[in-house]
Amino acid sequence: MQVILLERVPKLGQMGDVVDVRPGYARNFLVPKGKALYATKEALAAFEARRKQLEAANIERRSEAEKIAEQIRGRSVVIIRQAGETGQLYGSVTARDIAEAFTAEGITLSRQQVLIDHPIKQLGVYRVRVALHPEVEVELEVNVARSGDEAAVQAGGTPQVAQASDLGELLERIESEVEED
Repeated sequence: MQVILLERVPKLGQMGDVVDVRPGYARNFLVPKGKALYATKEALAAFEARRKQLEAANIERRSEAEKIAEQIRGRSVVIIRQAGETGQLYGSVTARDIAEAFTAEGITLSRQQVLIDHPIKQLGVYRVRVALHPEVEVELEVNVARSGDEAAVQAGGTPQVAQASDLGELLERIESEVEED
């Protein structure tokens, strides 16, 4: 089935391109979301008549997205989760969790805008991409920790080995006190 793209769609084409897609993809996603029109003679004529108007609106949305990207670039958020001794999370951190955390920080995002390359199932600091516009993406930082203190240590870049050596010293002190008694 052929459709006319009304905006840039990743891995498919640019605005105005006539592309072949599967009927279900067109019927259930592209057309209802306003990303494409069915490629008929009438639709092609109507699109060409409105092309300049659509391009101007797209440029305006893109410039707004770039302004927002400059404001939020480099921002980070802390997500507190339960985890095992090895740092394995009980569950995972999803795009919805990340969007809600940034919304609580004052950055309004939808879960569809958050692009996670792989599931987050370990404690740590992660970089996630946020698509503010089909042509504008920004990277934000997500710090997944058990507590606020642990998040501060992770964000500061203090290696976990330093904590382990502190524990070792503490164990040695306790053992020496036990031997003295």
